[in-house]
Amino acid sequence: MSDPTNLSFDLAHLSHVEMLTNKFEESLAFFTEVYGLVLSGQDDTSAYLRAWDDYEYCTLKLTKSDTTGVAHIGYRAASPEALERRVQIIQDSDYKVHGWVDGDLSHGRAFRFEDPFGHVFEIFYETNWYEPQIEAERAALKNTASAFKGAAPRRIDHLNLLSTDVREFKRFMETCLGSRVTEYIELDNGRLGGCWFTVNNKTYDLACTEDHTDATGRLHHVTYATDQREDILRAADIFLQNNVHIETGPHKHAVQGTFFLYVWEPAGNRVELANAGARLIMAPDWKPIKWTQADRMKGQAWGLKTIESFHTHGTPPVEKDH
Repeated sequence: MSDPTNLSFDLAHLSHVEMLTNKFEESLAFFTEVYGLVLSGQDDTSAYLRAWDDYEYCTLKLTKSDTTGVAHIGYRAASPEALERRVQIIQDSDYKVHGWVDGDLSHGRAFRFEDPFGHVFEIFYETNWYEPQIEAERAALKNTASAFKGAAPRRIDHLNLLSTDVREFKRFMETCLGSRVTEYIELDNGRLGGCWFTVNNKTYDLACTEDHTDATGRLHHVTYATDQREDILRAADIFLQNNVHIETGPHKHAVQGTFFLYVWEPAGNRVELANAGARLIMAPDWKPIKWTQADRMKGQAWGLKTIESFHTHGTPPVEKDH
């Protein structure tokens, strides 16, 4: 599936996701008071949020809108030189280029480009490291970025985008981001049902699964990682207590083996808490794991059948979501 000779490691990691909400105040209250992210700052249109051990100023940019979904996905380059090298590769490709844009409260200038399905990506190097805004946010241990509250996810982990052609999305990720595939689903008809990508040694930082609608640029979910499975069980009780819609879980995925819990924030965007344990991809010649349609029909790792809305709901919603 992936050619290891094409791997660049020019990109260090997934940095942030800009999520759109048409219920800004309710969404902000959910993410800060229930989900447990920290508010680093705000401007006229957006709130800049991060988990308690994210080193950057922002990993979730929550933006006021008349719709929902994802506005852009940001990756941090490994160095200024890596950024320029990757920009040249993108410019030489056949993908849509937006060009350089100014940064925001969280990072410096960034280079933007677009996949064939309407998702906008940006890559940058200069970033703002988080500094506690008040003393109560300062961690007791010097090797921890900040204190925590609520469900208390530790760091941003990954996001899942939807596309009508996962194989073409795979070409985009390998070409523009230098990503490699760690696991994938191949359907009986030969189409790819899903691909899981990484730019480093994490098992994945972005997944793409098949969109069964004709819509473009849709988001399936954004995920933050917890320290342990027990954190997710506690979070389920927190969500229950706060009348948050729990879609599915807690349970364990077959693909990637993560322990998961999915909920919908007030505007309808799906968010996940996940624990991958200590699983890393260390082999430079990793052979991607293939899952067949028959494999996936067995359900999740311990037999839980995948809930129907997991295959239909995305943001922004379309007619077939309901």
